[in-house]
Amino acid sequence: MLFCQALIETHLYVNSKKSNFAIHKRYPPNKIMPHILKNKNIEIHIDLPTENYNSSRFDWTGKIVNVMFQNIQLASVESLTSKNKTQIGKGFYNEFGIDTGLGFNEAIIGDWFHKIGVGLLKKESESYIFSENHEIIPAKFQVNHTPNTLLITCTASLHNGYCYQLKKEITIQENGFTINYSIENTGAKEIITDEYVHNFTAIDKEFIDENYILKFPFPLKPALFIETVNPEQKIEIGQTDLKFKGTSKEQFFFSNLSGNEKVTAQWELLNLKSKISISETGDFKTDKVNVWGWKHVISPELFITVSVKPGQSKNWTRTYNIASLP
Repeated sequence: MLFCQALIETHLYVNSKKSNFAIHKRYPPNKIMPHILKNKNIEIHIDLPTENYNSSRFDWTGKIVNVMFQNIQLASVESLTSKNKTQIGKGFYNEFGIDTGLGFNEAIIGDWFHKIGVGLLKKESESYIFSENHEIIPAKFQVNHTPNTLLITCTASLHNGYCYQLKKEITIQENGFTINYSIENTGAKEIITDEYVHNFTAIDKEFIDENYILKFPFPLKPALFIETVNPEQKIEIGQTDLKFKGTSKEQFFFSNLSGNEKVTAQWELLNLKSKISISETGDFKTDKVNVWGWKHVISPELFITVSVKPGQSKNWTRTYNIASLP
């Protein structure tokens, strides 16, 4: 058993009528090798909570930075030009609450609110913007592993009536992996948020072009998309898939692909050149499916609504399958 304290504590404490918690000084992330789950087909690289990425957006519990299938890379990064690699998204990072943090609206300027899987963030403006880097009081993390699994437990501090314990277990399978989530509400207020995996994906480091097809098991409804960003018109929207007319130099984005209809939470990405496919399937229905991408990466996103009353828990699973195409 490996116990992993998120960051080194100083001796400065904040005393509040609503909560008591330690402020942590932010040190540079440790430069150590990722935890690796591996079998004959699959290799998964996972950064532990204190390693590398240390910003306030993405969940720190089990940061999957790379997945290999028969020595072929399936993960990409958010940006190819960023100078600070510890601040950008990678691989199969996930996020809770892209639109707002837990308790953000109740907090006053200068107070703290929860970012699930990270810790407490300092509120510095009236609007929550996910891309802004907030000051962090990290949660406490505990790591356990077996040859085939990595389990990370994130225990939050009670603040403004909100508290939780998050467990995320990553298990390697013969031709893929699963991510099992469990969140317990240990506070006095209901937890209402959402979660998704960003899926920074590219197969064999190939840029997104006519060799890719992104498939869904439901009809796409472009008339009901909330946002359509396709500046070069390189992305073709079919009945149930997205195809590409060459590589888009500009970022593209489509939101609300199912038109608010609850659908099977699933996507499949095929690369006809590498003859490999990767898919994600959730054990839940979703009414929010987005796709973001750039020349080097594509990110299909399946959102789940997370609503947990005090004293209760919620569990869900995401399953990834990887295969060779005929």
